[in-house]
Formats: sequence, structure tokens, C-alpha cells
Amino acid sequence: MKVTEGGVTAAKGFEAAGVEAGVKYQNRKDMALLYSRAPCRAAGTFTGNLVKAAPVKWDRELVENSPFVQAVVVNSGIANACTGEQGMECCRAEAARAGELLGIPEHAVLVASTGVIGMQMPLDRVCAGIEKLAAEKNPSLEAGHDAARAIMTTDTVPKEIAVEFELGGRTVTLGGMCKGSGMIHPNMCTMLGFLTTDANISKEMLSRALKADVKDSFNMISVDGDTSTNDTLLLLANGLAGNREITGEGEDYDRFCEALRYVTVYLAKKMAGDGEGATALFACQVVGAASKEDARVLARSVICSSLSKAAIFGHDANFGRFLCALGYSGAVFDPENVDLYFESANGRLHIYGAGCALDYSEEEATAILSAPEVTVLADLHMGDGEATAWGCDLSYDYVKINADYRS
Repeated sequence: MKVTEGGVTAAKGFEAAGVEAGVKYQNRKDMALLYSRAPCRAAGTFTGNLVKAAPVKWDRELVENSPFVQAVVVNSGIANACTGEQGMECCRAEAARAGELLGIPEHAVLVASTGVIGMQMPLDRVCAGIEKLAAEKNPSLEAGHDAARAIMTTDTVPKEIAVEFELGGRTVTLGGMCKGSGMIHPNMCTMLGFLTTDANISKEMLSRALKADVKDSFNMISVDGDTSTNDTLLLLANGLAGNREITGEGEDYDRFCEALRYVTVYLAKKMAGDGEGATALFACQVVGAASKEDARVLARSVICSSLSKAAIFGHDANFGRFLCALGYSGAVFDPENVDLYFESANGRLHIYGAGCALDYSEEEATAILSAPEVTVLADLHMGDGEATAWGCDLSYDYVKINADYRS
């Protein structure tokens, strides 16, 4: 497997576009289109929030029941959430207009939205944007990059990646893009994410791979503890690589899952590190837990702690905050048998063990915690359960951004 250029248009047969439609923002791209020249098998995971946006309801139905999908229309600025039947009618209208312009059925068009909750969509501007998208779509890497920029809200950078790998002697590509900076807290995955591949894989195995993957990728990140109404992750496979169809477990399925894991973890970390107001990517790695699930619970508890996040922002070696977050996670362990370490490009420091603080240098600890990527490592010495969660520090700017978000 190797990382290659591009994102959602890197795989064979996929095209994209990003345009300025004026849905809410002015003077920036705010609508995107993904299109496959061949019908796709689709898999998806969606928000665990009981309050679900109209596009989530639309996409869940199509992913489960449509014979194929071939396009995704995305807008930023307005979430189309808490918009009642009018919101669902907007989804239908978007799919119908895109289907008409692309020459595909309405049931083959997925939709996604991100932005302010409660605002109705300006359907005239949205449909005009779809017309622009259909006219400008193309298979270039730049078109994929335009799409990645168009789905951003408070993100500071676009997030995209692609990899190549071999399946049965055929070169297969898997690419993706996502957006997410605030209202990030997983209960499936989180954010808007779109993955494209030319692999030939059955719908059943595609869905199995995605649902297994998110447990250790998008489900292991948090920025602010808020699970969005719009969280959507879609994986489209058009089969144009020409490999023998993956219909069950085996070497080819394992290789596909390995590539999928690389892409999703990369994108998940990019979102965590680009959290609203963030100055550092904050990871917690738990090893030696009694079980894999205990390790997940413990790691998520640390990166979700506001006090831990504030300590990272202040470069403060207050290990008690991290130990406390482990303690209230719900997982059972012996605090007297835990070792805590701080790690970054600036070094590694053993800070707690045998039930008490160790003799460490505050200056060295501060230097380690001042790096742009910081890891708190907790070794529980109980078993072989391991997991890593990713978040970000908590800065003054987080409040400023969200206090002014609707303006």
C-alpha cells in the first residue's frame, strides 16, 4: 500500500466539483458533488443523536434499500436539521434535480448537509448550485480538492487522502475527504465523510468493513463532546479496478480493510487536530487494559475531559487530571498499578507510577507538552487490550468561535 495524490477523485471512474452557490456563505465554495461513471455499492454509518437531520434520514433509507447509488450532493452553511417535512422535501428536490442533470435515478442520489441547525434551505440557490456542479464535474485531482474545500464550515484546512494497493494483481485505489472541526463527538463516527474506491466488493462486505472500522477510527475522536445531528460517513465502491469480487473474508478482504483503516485514521486525526480553536492534537494511548473495549473507554475518557484538554493547552504537567479521567471512565483497573507517560516529538517522560508522582522535571514536561502533537500513554498492566483516542486541546478561541457561529 502506498499513499498517492488526491482524494475522492483518485479512484477510477469518480468525478467531483466544488462551486459557490451562496447557500449561506458568500465568496466561497459551499456546494460539492461526487459522481461515479458506474453504479456504486454503498455503505454508511450515521449519527447516534436521536435528533437526525433530513439528509441523514434520506441517506439511511437509500443506503439500506436502493439497488445502487451514483452521486452525492453536499452543501455547507445550513444543516437542514430540525426542518420538518420541508427539510425532507428539500432532499427529494435535490436528488431529483441532480438525477435529471446526471441522467441517473433519484434513488441513486445521496445528499448531505452541514452548518447551522434550524434554518430552512434556500432551495432555489441549492438547485442552481446543483446545475453548476453538474456542468463543472470532472475527474481531476483538483476537482476533488475543490469538493473537499466546499464542504468545510469552521475547518481551517481541507482534509483528503488517497492510497493505492493490490488486489489479485489489480491496482485498487481508495480515497476520501471529510470535514469536521466542532460539534465532534462520536456515536458511530462523526462529521461528514466521503470515501470512494474502485474496488470490486459486495455490498455486504463493504458494509461489514466500514462498520468494523469506525470503532477504532472515527469513533475514537472528540473535540467538544457534542454529537452532531448530521454525522454521516459514506463509502462508495464502483468496481472499476476489475479485481475479483470480494464476497467473503480472506486475504483480499484483509488488504481492503487495512487500506480503509489507514485512510479513516488519517482523516480522523486530521479532524481532531483541526478542532475549533485547537493548537495541538491530543492523543491518549491505553495499553495493558483488561480488554479492547476497556481500552477504548479509557482512552476516550481522557481525550474528552475538559480539564485534560485545558492542561494540554496550558502545557501543564498536571497528571492528576488524566488519572482522574481514567478513574471515572467506568472501566475497572488498579490505580496503584498504572504507569503514565507524556510523549511528543520533544521527548518521552515517565510521570506517574506505583501509585504516586515520580521525580520528573517540570521544565522537561512542559517542553514535551508544548509540541503540536502530544500523547498521554497509560499502561494498566492488566492484559493485552490496547486503543488510541484522538482529540485536541481546549483554547479560548473555542468559545469565541461558537459564541459567534450563527452570525
